[in-house]
Amino acid sequence: MSQRLGALLLALAGAVAVPGAAADERSALWTVRGERNTVYLFGSIHVLRPGDVGLPGAAESAYADAEQLVMEIDLDDPAVADPIAIAAQMQHSARLPDGQSLRAVLGKDYPLIAERTAEAGLDLAALDGFAPWFIGTVLLQLEITKRGFVAEHGIEQQFAERAARDRKPISGLETPAQQFATLGGLSLADQKRFLLMTIDDADEADAQLDALLKAWRTGDTAALARLLSEEFAAFPELYRPLTEDRNRAWVEQLTPLLDERDDYLVVVGALHLVGRNSVVDLLRQRGYAVTQR
Repeated sequence: MSQRLGALLLALAGAVAVPGAAADERSALWTVRGERNTVYLFGSIHVLRPGDVGLPGAAESAYADAEQLVMEIDLDDPAVADPIAIAAQMQHSARLPDGQSLRAVLGKDYPLIAERTAEAGLDLAALDGFAPWFIGTVLLQLEITKRGFVAEHGIEQQFAERAARDRKPISGLETPAQQFATLGGLSLADQKRFLLMTIDDADEADAQLDALLKAWRTGDTAALARLLSEEFAAFPELYRPLTEDRNRAWVEQLTPLLDERDDYLVVVGALHLVGRNSVVDLLRQRGYAVTQR
């Protein structure tokens, strides 16, 4: 069974919380020791159902120990916290060049895609000026929301609210504009593939998400890495910029933290911490000891 929609959830939907894990269970948390500090790496899924509240004990301890937090995006930034501004920025980034239309880009597949997106509540004709990656992302968000997953209950948001109360600073590894540019940088043909893949896999999303969350809850990094490897092989044009390229950019920003005195908790999507050329793997390649908790 394909698990691409679940993989996209992990990679894109820009943490899923779970009831506290048993003491002998692993979690998606790693530690990296600097000369004078510790950097914690916590793998997340960025959306959460209301009934999934709670953090693994290791993640709670890491937050308590850390003086600062690092996330994919700086949730302390007022502009990032404004969903209307972010939506407007995303739509601006997703506009097709003058003279191009979504109908023309989708070609013979347009009627099928229009029918399937209409079932999800999207009027494709009203979105004719937008790139396929935008349609695929909106459709993915609708499928996730339909299943009860929302960012407002996610781990990043919980950490951000807690950090505000505790006066712990948050910094970001990239900006929303950079994230939009990652998908916008795909060729139109690959964006179309992304959209078709999202539509094709929507019917199997429940089973996919259950399997993924089970692997995440138990810290089964082998299962997560296997999923990423399969998807990378099937669609490297998508997963290379979404995972490996971003991992390399992030490691350049994370390694200097290991020379500081403050302890840091770094929270990024779980697929960025498993497998070949993950953040964990790249740090090990540089000689750092990275230990899963």
